[in-house]
This record gives sequence, structure tokens and C-alpha cells, in this order.
Amino acid sequence: MKQILMCTAIVLVAACASTSSYGPATKSGAMGYDSLQIEADRFRVSYTDADAAKARDRALLRAAEVTLEQGKEWFEVTNSYASDDTVGTGGSRSSISIGGSSGSYGRSSVGVGVGFGIPLGSSSSGKVTEVLEIRIGSGEKPDGANVYDARSVDINLRGSATS
Repeated sequence: MKQILMCTAIVLVAACASTSSYGPATKSGAMGYDSLQIEADRFRVSYTDADAAKARDRALLRAAEVTLEQGKEWFEVTNSYASDDTVGTGGSRSSISIGGSSGSYGRSSVGVGVGFGIPLGSSSSGKVTEVLEIRIGSGEKPDGANVYDARSVDINLRGSATS
């Protein structure tokens, strides 16, 4: 019985820790990227993932891909925000439990315990969507903390963001 419980716990932890592979979202709100051209040199790219850091890296990678697909060299993040579907549902919750059982020699026992709850399943999807609004361009890259060389971002994030 203990082995079954341990196997179940391992499977649940592994399922919670996994993230989707890099790629386009199959439908609205699904894991993956989405891109929308706003003007000739402006795009909105987003990436939805279970991990906020991966969502940010993958959104930057998608911004670099869009820039290169358009034949441009750099992009500037003009606006960004994250939509976290896990807000208000995470964290531990206190609980008090009282249980009873009978021992193998006919003895009865009553246990009282204080524990915490970890929400394994809830109405929340546990997804974070990172949204970047970008302006793309060619030529000399403007100075600024939010201006990126598209080829460098693609090279540096391709391996870590897609695995």
C-alpha cells in the first residue's frame, strides 16, 4: 500500500513540475505562443506557460523570431505585462483534522493533527501569460535597456527556452 501511495505522489509531483514544449498555442488561452501584427513595425507577442520565468524567456524568443521573420535586426519592448491565472489560489491553507482507526489487536485510536493543504487541483489553470508589445527595426540598434538584438536573443534563448 505504501508503494502505491509513493508512486502516486511521485506521478503527481512530476505532473505539476512539467511545462509544455515551445511552440504555438493550439487555441486561445492554451500553452504556447501567439503573435499579432499591430502596425507595419509593431507586434504583440505572448507566451503562456506554467512557469513565469519560462513564459518570459519564451515570449522574448518569440519576439526575436518575429523580428527575424520580418527581415529586421532588433526589437524594442515598448510595453509588457504578465497575466497570472494562479493569483489568489496558491499557497498553503491551514486545516485541522480528526480521524479514527482500529488497531490490529482490537485497540482503537483517535488522532488529532494540524496540517497544511496544498491545492493539487483547483479551478485555476496555473498558467502565466507574458505579453510583450514590440517595435522592430533594422540598422543601428538604439540604446536602451529594453532594446534587444534579435539574432543574439535567438541564439541565447533557443536552447534553454525550448527544452
